[in-house]
Amino acid sequence: MRTTFDRVRHAVSFELIGLALVTPLGAWAFHMPVGDIGVVAIVSATIATVWNYLFNLGFDHLLLAVKGSVRKSLQVRVAHAVLFEVGLLAVLMPFIAWYLGISLLQALLMDASFALFYMVYAFIFNLAYDRVYPIQERPAKA
Repeated sequence: MRTTFDRVRHAVSFELIGLALVTPLGAWAFHMPVGDIGVVAIVSATIATVWNYLFNLGFDHLLLAVKGSVRKSLQVRVAHAVLFEVGLLAVLMPFIAWYLGISLLQALLMDASFALFYMVYAFIFNLAYDRVYPIQERPAKA
């Protein structure tokens, strides 16, 4: 199980690297000002950081209870990334529509594009993070 410090380091580094990538790419892809996409990205990242911490903590506790370990197979990593993004999509879509003055459908498409980007990014980032900062296994409580 990861420590609180490790979880905070994970969440903050994930969001900072993600912002550096998604802001210019989003502005280019959606033909919108970088500033507008930047605000959406920063607010989204703030919400996502809190969600990241809570979701990963809950996910790890569930894995530990079900499997007795927090080690993640490829299938579990895919499920982890998809479930994380679906939950985040439900929260962010109304904000994006309101802030950018676009329809909910346009916001859904934009948010889905960001979610797709972040799913791939989350998979790669988490795999790399686990290699750089390996999980220290502790025996499951009886």
